[in-house]
Amino acid sequence: MTTILKPLLSFAVIASLALQAQADEVEETMEAALEAYRAGDIKAAKEEIDFVSQLLGQLKAEGLKGFLPAAMDGWTREDNETQNVGAFGGGQIASATYSNGSDRLEIQLMADNQMVTAMGAMFGNATLMGAMGTVKRINRQKLVVTNDGEVQTLINNRIMVQITGSADVDSKLAYFEALDMDGLKNF
Repeated sequence: MTTILKPLLSFAVIASLALQAQADEVEETMEAALEAYRAGDIKAAKEEIDFVSQLLGQLKAEGLKGFLPAAMDGWTREDNETQNVGAFGGGQIASATYSNGSDRLEIQLMADNQMVTAMGAMFGNATLMGAMGTVKRINRQKLVVTNDGEVQTLINNRIMVQITGSADVDSKLAYFEALDMDGLKNF
């Protein structure tokens, strides 16, 4: 086995075990909610349901992280903490920071957030997008490069992609092209 495959296989096994442990916690929490409900303890049942909802959101946020592209040649990638956001409209957030020594950029994916969804009218209107900066289309996806050099788009009115940082716009656009648009559309 090559030197590259060994760490990747180890990571895959560890990630699988972590997701399996969390899935077991989901099952246990759902069973606890059902037991509390059957016992007539509605308050405890609701608390368990709220907790399992957070656990499922965390699993979904971890899934969103899988759409962040690998580091390009000469760059490194550092994963930021994924979040299931209960406040501020809910949803999931996954992000990673990429660096090539002198330049940095961050890709942030925000899914199923009410504030992001409310931005749908802006991203659905090329004139409004144009007011934000330069409008482009990459891989059949409209995006805007803001006057500050940020790359932004909204996928299916529910997933916001923001690419920020000190890296040049060409690097940001290259990372945008590396995103799995079809996968994100089906997330």
